[in-house]
Amino acid sequence: MMLTPAVAALCMSLLQRRGKQFLKESGLLPLGKPTRFLLAVLLAYLLPIVLIVQAPIIGTWLGVFPGDLNQFMVLNFVAGTDGPGRYLLGQAGIILVAGLMNLIPALGEEIGWRGWLWPKLQPIGQVPAILISGVIWGIWHAPLILLGYNYPFAKGAWGLAAMCGMCIVVGAFFAWLRTFSGSVWPAAFAHGVFNASVGLVSLFMMMGSMLDSTKASILGWSGWILPGAVILVMVLFGAFRARTDPSYPQNELKSTGSNGQGLSMD
Repeated sequence: MMLTPAVAALCMSLLQRRGKQFLKESGLLPLGKPTRFLLAVLLAYLLPIVLIVQAPIIGTWLGVFPGDLNQFMVLNFVAGTDGPGRYLLGQAGIILVAGLMNLIPALGEEIGWRGWLWPKLQPIGQVPAILISGVIWGIWHAPLILLGYNYPFAKGAWGLAAMCGMCIVVGAFFAWLRTFSGSVWPAAFAHGVFNASVGLVSLFMMMGSMLDSTKASILGWSGWILPGAVILVMVLFGAFRARTDPSYPQNELKSTGSNGQGLSMD
């Protein structure tokens, strides 16, 4: 199912008779400037982990996450005789390997969402592009979410609304990686790392506690507060605007408006 966004994007490109431009317009090729690309890959590894780890801290402070930030009993239990430091270092390596293994299935989504769709939304402005792309990504998960996936305590459409909120927040950072690098690969790697590291949240929980994911963790509203503030600052500084590099697909889009004039960014 993770391949369906890529298939949909390819179908749209073929219907628009732009199949020959698909690799470029979806951000698959070229990779862009090496320094910028490699920095984006490094950030693609770090950003998802930061997003996941900050949520229990904020949630515990607000009283909606069952956090154990004093004794870290779960962390110490699973670490055993190796100790928390060595255990976490090992987890960092496992997440790296798992993120690379997740890269291909994650690419199936990212070709559609951040690769093809995100540049097409650039003319309507930063905030609308973030919101629309995030909501579409969230609604795409509807069949699983309405069956209780991710939000087992949510009733009806509340779980789907929460999923859209999470996708808006997390998707904004994936979209920024796409814009920053001009490539879809860092966004796909970040997606893979995110999927591989969501289990870290359990290390911060009280032993035997239950988690309402609509309120806590990166899936819930308390996990969106700090990232949302960062996104707001990024918007104010224009971080989500398409780069002026002529190789970036959006710059071709701007020159093909129906009136022959460039489309406005905001």
